Amino acid sequence: MAKTSDVSDKIIQALADYLKRDAASIQTTHHLRDDLGLDSMAVIEMLYRIEEVFNIQIPDQDLVGLTTVGQVIAYVQGRVAPLKAPAKIPAKAVAKAPAAKRSTKSKKA
Repeated sequence: MAKTSDVSDKIIQALADYLKRDAASIQTTHHLRDDLGLDSMAVIEMLYRIEEVFNIQIPDQDLVGLTTVGQVIAYVQGRVAPLKAPAKIPAKAVAKAPAAKRSTKSKKA
């Protein structure tokens, strides 16, 4: 499972590398276009890199909602977090469960 800070650090570092800026200067509130100066092609290229790094696929319809660094981080975190496993039944509960009754009548042919 990827930790939130791992996802955040990787995304911010990828943006910093792409923009040739210090990662510390990139905030989660920054808008990809307005604050960081990425044009639409640069945004798509960055998201493609993020897909490769995290081994995910971002559907085209999801791109519209990814306008800030924080939105990208939250989206990726949601995609890389493992699905919750179903709750396990305690062994004691299974042992106490009544066994299925068997029919004592024999089947006639």
